[in-house]
Amino acid sequence: MFEKNVTKVVQDCILDSGIQAKDVAAKINKPYSTLMREINPFDASAKLGAETLLEIMKVTRDVRPLQFMASEMGYALDARHV
Repeated sequence: MFEKNVTKVVQDCILDSGIQAKDVAAKINKPYSTLMREINPFDASAKLGAETLLEIMKVTRDVRPLQFMASEMGYALDARHV
């Protein structure tokens, strides 16, 4: 069984967004191929930066990566939009 990690959660965030990954890449000013490597949980040589993660969450309007990280640290996040 594949254990969830933050990279997989980000990948799911993009895939579930209803926005094509190429469009997400364009909106965050990242080459599509680079983005796809960075969100691939099986590619250990490409890393997703915090600034890119924030931009992905803004574009997709999905805070699951933030919720996952909080949970991993023993916290719960109230995901109300302000």
